[in-house]
Amino acid sequence: MHATLPLLESRRFPALRREATTTLQVNLGYRCNQSCVHCHVNAGPNRSEMMDADTMALIPQVLAARAIGTLDLTGGAPELHPGFRALVREARALGVRVIDRCNLTILSEPGQEDLAEFLAGQDVEVVASLPCYSADNVDRQRGKGVFERSIAGLLHLNALGYGQPGSGRVLNLVYNPQGPVLPPDQARLEADYRRELAAHFGIVFNQLFALANMPIQRFGSMLISKGQFNAYMELLQAAHRDENLAAVMCRSLVSVDWRGRLYDCDFNQQLGLPAGDGDADAAGAARPGALHLRDLLAADLAGASIRVADHCFGCTAGSGSSCGGALKG
Repeated sequence: MHATLPLLESRRFPALRREATTTLQVNLGYRCNQSCVHCHVNAGPNRSEMMDADTMALIPQVLAARAIGTLDLTGGAPELHPGFRALVREARALGVRVIDRCNLTILSEPGQEDLAEFLAGQDVEVVASLPCYSADNVDRQRGKGVFERSIAGLLHLNALGYGQPGSGRVLNLVYNPQGPVLPPDQARLEADYRRELAAHFGIVFNQLFALANMPIQRFGSMLISKGQFNAYMELLQAAHRDENLAAVMCRSLVSVDWRGRLYDCDFNQQLGLPAGDGDADAAGAARPGALHLRDLLAADLAGASIRVADHCFGCTAGSGSSCGGALKG
């Protein structure tokens, strides 16, 4: 795989500082039942990295110590971690809002047949990946048969009240472009999703999040192989809007990797750019100065500078892009 970080370090992106942390986004591990072309964490069935029990135990402690209101669980497929359900229960017992970034096909994996019921019983918000409402496009990006299983998963969630008006069970969908292009207008695309999913399958949902593909890991390597990396970076930089800087997720979100190390965002995590003064070496070991989850027991990161590089233009291009979708309407 081609390394993208050396191509992103020109430091043309504006300087940013953190505000108080409101969201703890935790990557429980890189194991996944899918291997998607656009995946910025290079997740897949053969990845073995998983958060250990001692690190996992710190998460509820940090949520309580810092009065963090949202726990955002990601991976890989976070549900494949054996401690996923216990962690969800602990966080919900603290009154913390829990988000599960779900690929939908995990709901029909062996041993996960009751997962949707568990999520509903804990009032977990589901953010579900569905890169298109077309079977051909989804299967091309995510693998043969993924669209059919994704639709089955959405219908299962709908039957449990997810996405239904007045149910309180939140179901949001995520769109990623098929290639090196910016996502279309989120509001118009959401209207298309609502129309097509309702007409063909009777599916409902709360919101659609349109996310730009980041030029890192598997997607970035593909761009380099195809000679498209520089053109995509030029596209992102040309579409940068200063007004999006105020709303980027790294101001209020802390990303945690499976070892417990802290990052300003999930993309910096994949590039090995920890929060604080430290770095990670080529093997992924933290160097002096890199921050760990346990450091949040003592203090927040508010006021600290944010590690930026040119991939950050992916969050400020056009309408902006974040874990919560477009930054501007």
